[in-house]
Amino acid sequence: FLRVAVKENFNDIVISIKASNVVVMTQTVRLLIQAMDAEGMHFPLHLGVTEAGDGEDARVKSAVGIGSLLADGIGDTIRVSLTADPVHEITAAYAILKAVGLNDTGVNIVSCPTCGRTKINLIEIANEVEQRVAGLDAKLKVAVMGCAVNGPGEAREADIGIAGGDGEGLIFRRGEILRKVPQEQ
Repeated sequence: FLRVAVKENFNDIVISIKASNVVVMTQTVRLLIQAMDAEGMHFPLHLGVTEAGDGEDARVKSAVGIGSLLADGIGDTIRVSLTADPVHEITAAYAILKAVGLNDTGVNIVSCPTCGRTKINLIEIANEVEQRVAGLDAKLKVAVMGCAVNGPGEAREADIGIAGGDGEGLIFRRGEILRKVPQEQ
């Protein structure tokens, strides 16, 4: 097909390779890239995991399939296919683009997992921060860290962050502690 397209001077071609199996989809796209490179051809590639389903599993399949290729610089357009309102497809697509560094708009939240040093309700605070910054149109990295021991250092690239302590928290910017605040605040 590719040779015929080139020979016949087709110029408006986008190749779409989709599968519901993530491994099949990514391997097929990679094989196509190798074939096109061997022939000295380039056509835009549309990426997607089709019939992904709905819920967390579908979003994970799309993120792994589409995201792994985009992270390697492969792909020109994407479609997240969910059995859901198309608005959710757009939200998931933006999240994938943000995760691979192709969309830096909006707030990027980083937070650590809970561990033995965590003295605050980290999950509740991280959820609250996420809700409060949702919809902000600012290029901003916000960190929600569970302890004052590692938090500011581990999240030093964050524009602003909080790190929990025992009865208090630290407010920091780019790893520099700005102030301590009581947990109630």
